[in-house]
Amino acid sequence: MPLYEHVFISRQDLSNTQAEGLVEHFGTVLSDNGGQVVDTEYWGLKTMAYKINKNRKGHYAFMRSDAPAPAVQEMERLMRLHDDVMRVLTIKVDTHEEGPSAQMQKRDDRERRPRN
Repeated sequence: MPLYEHVFISRQDLSNTQAEGLVEHFGTVLSDNGGQVVDTEYWGLKTMAYKINKNRKGHYAFMRSDAPAPAVQEMERLMRLHDDVMRVLTIKVDTHEEGPSAQMQKRDDRERRPRN
């Protein structure tokens, strides 16, 4: 099955447990449609670069999945219809990276990129 990475932003007035509950909810949508959630990360409440629907902040969540395309399409459709979800991004990847995402790594742990 294809591998995907999903990032979504939910409204700032949700509690942390409600935002993490959304990750579980959309993970079950994938599971019910023949997919599998490989890993999830809750990135927390972060300030956005610009307002979205009059919100300056949002709860960011990240999911790695191994699912067929129809399961991903159904999950995205439900995310876009959900009132608490403001933005959705899904990317198809060749392989999942091991360990935490770059967002969750400490600044010192990240590889140094040469600056030109």
